[in-house]
Amino acid sequence: MYEDFKVTDRWTGEQLHCQWKGTVVAIATRHADATDIRFAVNGRHVWIAMPNLAWVEQKRRTGYVITDYLAAQIAGRYLKHAIESGYDNGREMYTMTVDEVLAHADQVVKEAGSTNNLPSVPVINENIPPEDEMGIHLPGEPALKP
Repeated sequence: MYEDFKVTDRWTGEQLHCQWKGTVVAIATRHADATDIRFAVNGRHVWIAMPNLAWVEQKRRTGYVITDYLAAQIAGRYLKHAIESGYDNGREMYTMTVDEVLAHADQVVKEAGSTNNLPSVPVINENIPPEDEMGIHLPGEPALKP
């Protein structure tokens, strides 16, 4: 979905390849009450800052939490729409509002059909789920047989 996608820049017509690269809680790195989602856009680093209050509001409104997988998809969808709409002007960081996070979360889940259908991150090998590539599984989860 939005962890690795291509989009055309509205103003230049340039094809951009956007890839999720990481998620960092910004409290430690820049003393902000946010979670920063990093993407590479044709190799250029772009950060999407999502306010941590959005996690609280999502739980309060829906009873469900924003997972790491969902956060990456929300930020990727926001980035894609920013580029398509011409809002992307080459900045290194974009800041989402709580309402934007919740609206994009609703749309991502609607598009996926369920949070169970969200692609997992990190994308280490396109052909192998990261849980199998890294050999990590939750208790009771079957490991992929070689």
